[in-house]
Amino acid sequence: MDIVDEDADRAESGHTAGDTGARAVPAGECEREPHPSDSLRTFGAFVQALREHAGLSRVDLAALVQYSKHTVESVELGRRMPDMAFVERAEEALGNTGALRRAARHLTRGEAGFAAWFRRWARLEREAVSLCTYECRLVPGLLQSEAYARAVFEGTIPLRTDEELEVQLTARMERQAMMRERPTVPFSFIVEEHVFRRRFGDAEAMRGLVDHVLELTAPRNVTLQVVPLEAGLHACLDGPVQVLETSEGRRLGYAEGQKNGRLISDPKEVSVLCQRYETLRSQALSPNESRALLERLRGEL
Repeated sequence: MDIVDEDADRAESGHTAGDTGARAVPAGECEREPHPSDSLRTFGAFVQALREHAGLSRVDLAALVQYSKHTVESVELGRRMPDMAFVERAEEALGNTGALRRAARHLTRGEAGFAAWFRRWARLEREAVSLCTYECRLVPGLLQSEAYARAVFEGTIPLRTDEELEVQLTARMERQAMMRERPTVPFSFIVEEHVFRRRFGDAEAMRGLVDHVLELTAPRNVTLQVVPLEAGLHACLDGPVQVLETSEGRRLGYAEGQKNGRLISDPKEVSVLCQRYETLRSQALSPNESRALLERLRGEL
């Protein structure tokens, strides 16, 4: 499989320091990042290595770039997004090789609430012209009710602080907005029946989840198909998977496991995933049958 890691993803995305939202600020000021990204930390380590190679202290570099020592330190530690003035002055002070300018093109801000391995896929989702999701473990994040998502986060190991939990919960709920805001984009979901039968909370919380799923999958551009328990073995037993199509007509896949996620870009591998997904579509209940099943499950609560 062609697995694209976070650093490669950022390079492919082509972000520049300008379109990350960095603003022009007075000397000695840069924006502090509440959630530093891996690219900021890498860029900072690069600046520090070049500074030390040049035999300069942070005070020395601060004087050359016309920023405070504390700003230089924060940039080197990945805590601040450098603006273009900092990048240009640091480039000139540290050899003028063009390395810092090139590295700055791939700077991205951290995205609160998303695991590092999921951030690239989350960005692709927002621009996709179609999205297909198969899940066998839990209700897909795009369909989770707030109570369900909270229960998922509360049960995750290692335990999260209340603040971390709220940040992740907010990010998950806000991610669902793209389904309402993009009514012409096809969203397809195939979910195992046992996922909806797995209990959490009380009967009211379970009913709330089913109601939420039925509401989100009601629009014409959203389809939900349930794989019934009696369906037996099928084409997607390797695990959950997502496939999207970009505006350029390119198809990409995403698979997630324990503490990791893989963005799959190899056309042959993605083609196999698409074939499996289409095969499972024929084995799952129709959208109308799936809604009827969920309504029956709700009535049993």
